[in-house]
Amino acid sequence: MRWVALFSIVIAAIAVLLVARGDTGTHIHMMIATALGAGLSVLLAGALMSLVFLSASSGHDEQVSQFEEDPKT
Repeated sequence: MRWVALFSIVIAAIAVLLVARGDTGTHIHMMIATALGAGLSVLLAGALMSLVFLSASSGHDEQVSQFEEDPKT
């Protein structure tokens, strides 16, 4: 999970640099919002991907495919 956090910081820094480079009148609030938005989006994507891999490797997905119809209906 450390590499996802490091990757998130790098992406946030690149996003802030691109925003700052594009406009000379950028405010600090704009840079903070850009860093938080980009960084947290990458962190969320990494966490969700790791949950998908964890679910697939633990066998929870196979239980869903073994569906049995209810005999009462």
